[in-house]
Formats: sequence, C-alpha cells, structure tokens
Amino acid sequence: MSRASFKSIMAGGALTLLAFGAGAADLPGAPKVLPPAAATPAESTPVDFIFGTKLMSDYNFRGISQSKRDFSVMGYGELQLFDNFLYAGVAGNKVNLPTGPSAEVNFTGGIRPKFGPFTFDLGVIYYYYPGERALIDATGTYLSVRNTDFLEYGGKVTYVPNDDWQFQAGAYTTGNWLGSHAAATWVFGNAKYNIPSGALGFMPAGFSVSGEYGHYFLGTFNSGFAGGPFALPDYNYGNVGISYTWEVFTLDVRYHTTDLSSTKCFALTGDPRGINSGSGRSNWCGDTFVASLSMDLTASKLPGIFAPK
Repeated sequence: MSRASFKSIMAGGALTLLAFGAGAADLPGAPKVLPPAAATPAESTPVDFIFGTKLMSDYNFRGISQSKRDFSVMGYGELQLFDNFLYAGVAGNKVNLPTGPSAEVNFTGGIRPKFGPFTFDLGVIYYYYPGERALIDATGTYLSVRNTDFLEYGGKVTYVPNDDWQFQAGAYTTGNWLGSHAAATWVFGNAKYNIPSGALGFMPAGFSVSGEYGHYFLGTFNSGFAGGPFALPDYNYGNVGISYTWEVFTLDVRYHTTDLSSTKCFALTGDPRGINSGSGRSNWCGDTFVASLSMDLTASKLPGIFAPK
C-alpha cells in the first residue's frame, strides 16, 4: 500500500466513531435512532416530558464502539406536545473518540403520527461534538476533517399488534456524513417479544427478548486528503439480547456483531492503536457483549405540573 493510500484510509477512519451518539432506542440496548415515544397514558396528555439516563459497559452504536470498549453514561430529555404528535429533545453521551470531543450531544425533533397499531416517526438528528480537534501527523498532514458535526434525516414505523409483540423498520440518511461529503444511509428492522409471566414455569413479568438487523450504505469520502477520494466500506450489523424491566429501570444484556474485518474497521474508526502500531487494524467493530442499566421517567406519571388533574 502506498503512503498516500494509507493516509487516505486513516483520514476516513478517524471519522466514523464521531458520528454515532447517545439516544434512547425503542428496543433496550439497540443502536441509537430517533428517540422513542413514551408509553401513552390512559388519557390524552397535551404536554409531557420524558427523561432518563443509561450506564453502559460499552457505548456501541450500529455495531461500532464509541467509547473505546470502555464504559459510558448517557442522559436525555424530550418535550412532547399534542399527545406526543410533536417532539423536540436533547441527549448527551460520554465518548472516547480519536478527535477527542468532550461529549456527543444530539438534538432531535419531529412528528409521530399514529394510525391504529402503527406509529410513524419522522424527524431529524443533529450530531454535535464540542471541543473536537483534527488529527494531524508528525509531518503536519491532516488525517481528519476539523468539524464532524452533521445533520441526519430519519423515519421509522412501529407496529404493535398486541401486548406481546413489537416490530419496527426505518431508515436514516445524510449527504455529508461526518463532514466528509459522503452520502450515508442506514436501514434497519427489529422485533421485540415480551415474555409472558410464568413462562418456563418460573419467569416473572418484565422480561423481553429483542433483536435487530441493519445495513449501512456508505458513499465516497471526498474531503481533499492525500490519496484522493475513496469509497467507504458498506457493512451489515446485528444484535440480539434479553432485558428485564422493573418499574422505571431496565437491565439489558446484548450481543453485537458486524461483518467488518479489522482493517475495514480501522478505515471507519481511525483507532489510535492501529495508527500507533502501524497495523492498520481495529477491534472496535468485532463481536461483543454489552450490558446496560437504564432509568426512564415520564413526567405525566409523576406528581407535578405535567400530571393529569
């Protein structure tokens, strides 16, 4: 591999981890998408607010670690208007990324029309990484863009036929992924099954199993780095896990996997260990188990100004 080509790979690699941030997901432990709709109270709630936090053994988003295989913590809040038809929210996550941002902050907004058992979610996510800096090698060559903030458009539909099952499908797209001028589209589908109380003769209420499959279509990195434009690798991702919910707490254990090789993973992450060792490899996309503990609260279910009178 030529020196110019290797620099191009590192330039593209330093970007990907910066794109993926904190946010609640419809399935416990699933990758971040637009924030979930809170459970609808028995009576109409014109104004509501959901908020919560999550502690994770690894911040894994769309199959790639955002915390260098280390623990992370996330917090979020979302204002919902007109019985959750219109929403706006913010989420923050502890990250450990090559360009060194102090956090990842996601701003979200959109609408959630409902038609019987179907709920649609159409909105946007703005990914903001305060305090990040471009990667520069010893020769003064830039290995990443200066600013990786970007806007992603998304849509999903959730189908809940009964109290036991939930199905979901969606897509998210951007034309300037991580400031690279590369188009990127994420498509996914997932399912969740609430295990009935007493299953197997001992299972208490609150357990569920869920899984997800997705594919990332990534375009051409074209930000003027040495080596010229090059195609970013597409990849497949999946996860499966089991969760237990009690009151407002959810404990989740999940297995994540991708079909990215260690060299392609390095091209998408810019893992400093792959740069410092000269190996051009990373394990941030490999098979892994992640445990998380989350707390999710809904203002209308708590004493206060949002509670039904």
